[in-house]
Amino acid sequence: MNTEGDMRALSVEEREEIFIDIARQLDRTALESMVEGNRKFAMVSKNMADAIFISADELARDESHTPFHVMKQARELVRQFEAVHPHRMRSHAIH
Repeated sequence: MNTEGDMRALSVEEREEIFIDIARQLDRTALESMVEGNRKFAMVSKNMADAIFISADELARDESHTPFHVMKQARELVRQFEAVHPHRMRSHAIH
């Protein structure tokens, strides 16, 4: 979904699934950041993921511009991580 109009065309359930998927991706990004020692980025990613998980239903039902700004910010955060880490880790071994 690249535009706000595309998101508005989806049902509430479909929009909610998109928000949950983005939150999961942020959660994975937070874990990878923590494993790599970037605690600040991990905290920001985890906090945003938790906020989206908690309010995914409200964001999906909201018809204002707020949900689209939240989605844009979340995608930008993931893009920043991917730009710095183009080769993602395949496994996480924590001892």
